[in-house]
Amino acid sequence: MSKIEIIPAIDIIEGRCVRLQQGDYDRRKVYDASPVDMAKRYADCGVKRIHVVDLDGAKSSSPKNLRTLEQMAVGAGVEIEWGGGIKSEESLRALFDYGATYAIVGSVAAREPMLFAQWLATFGGERMVLGADVRDGKISVNGWQEDLAVTIEELIDGFLPMGLSQVVCTDITRDGMLQGPTDELYVQLQERYPMVDFTVSGGIGSMADIERLNEKGLRKVIVGKAIYENRITLKDIEQWSLNV
Repeated sequence: MSKIEIIPAIDIIEGRCVRLQQGDYDRRKVYDASPVDMAKRYADCGVKRIHVVDLDGAKSSSPKNLRTLEQMAVGAGVEIEWGGGIKSEESLRALFDYGATYAIVGSVAAREPMLFAQWLATFGGERMVLGADVRDGKISVNGWQEDLAVTIEELIDGFLPMGLSQVVCTDITRDGMLQGPTDELYVQLQERYPMVDFTVSGGIGSMADIERLNEKGLRKVIVGKAIYENRITLKDIEQWSLNV
């Protein structure tokens, strides 16, 4: 069985690396390293994919850091999955033109499922990723500022016939808290939908968390704040990635 893939996260506001606690823009911490420098460091560690969230885009409903995306794609040479503010096909095409390998769509998928289904048909499940942000089992949208009545299972069931094959699921209650992920949520989802690659997101605080998820058969995990706070080192990531 292959090891779980570590996908480092970079959150961007005004071209700078930041981390939020539980999605709260007022509880942000700005880090010194530029997104481009961080992407290069991760690439040097053997990382194949980086998870990037355009927080300016998420708040304003259109991608805002496309130049940074372009610099990261050219400078680091890794696959980039990009989310934040993707509300139109124009935005989607711009992302791919500027170098994104994958597009993560959350709010549109939940609010306008027919539109996301159309994008799945146009761009394919190998490029389109469902971003499912969950609070107490229900989907949250618009930068986690609004909760909907729909469950993650209902959302996934609607898109499976259209070729959905990748889901990033974030447990909002754990995000940025470094207290460990909600293992059961991801195990249940992966077992229910074996044809879908689920990415664990939210709460990773140590390599022990990653090792535990790996033992449970999960396939991908996003690590963000734990890296910036030195709970997980670049050396840890390098050793893990090179032994996949």
